[in-house]
Amino acid sequence: MKYNDLVVDKNTRPSRKGRGIAAGQGKTAGRGTKGQKSRTGHRKMPAGFMGGQRAIMQAVPKLKGFKSIHPKAEVVYTDRLNELSGKVDNYALAEAQMISSPFVKVKVITRGEITKKIELETQFASKTAVEAIKKAGGNFKQVPLLKRPKVDKKA
Repeated sequence: MKYNDLVVDKNTRPSRKGRGIAAGQGKTAGRGTKGQKSRTGHRKMPAGFMGGQRAIMQAVPKLKGFKSIHPKAEVVYTDRLNELSGKVDNYALAEAQMISSPFVKVKVITRGEITKKIELETQFASKTAVEAIKKAGGNFKQVPLLKRPKVDKKA
């Protein structure tokens, strides 16, 4: 017979706590004297319970209101469109530094007069802005948001 072939059963019985002083784990049964953890049912505390003190999720201040994950459209006014001519899209607006990037949503809003004839292609425009562009001889076409080009990380 080899040592690793031995089949050994557990010789000791489970300890019976709280069965008198002579049993070794009598009286307080290894829980100490006083306090919450010495009482029965102490494991059933709710998540975040801090011993009767105000819980951390109650103590931390919460932000008021609602924060949208969708970025707002950048605004371009019709009187600024007089600086441009021909086809005006996100690239032309970004090149003229009217918007931060050609890959953001753009909304054209009425302010002042538009005198030049332009072909406007953006994501949004107010009704009055579309009317003003058509009155000047141009037209408006709603286009989807431009996607950023994929960058190959291996190169």
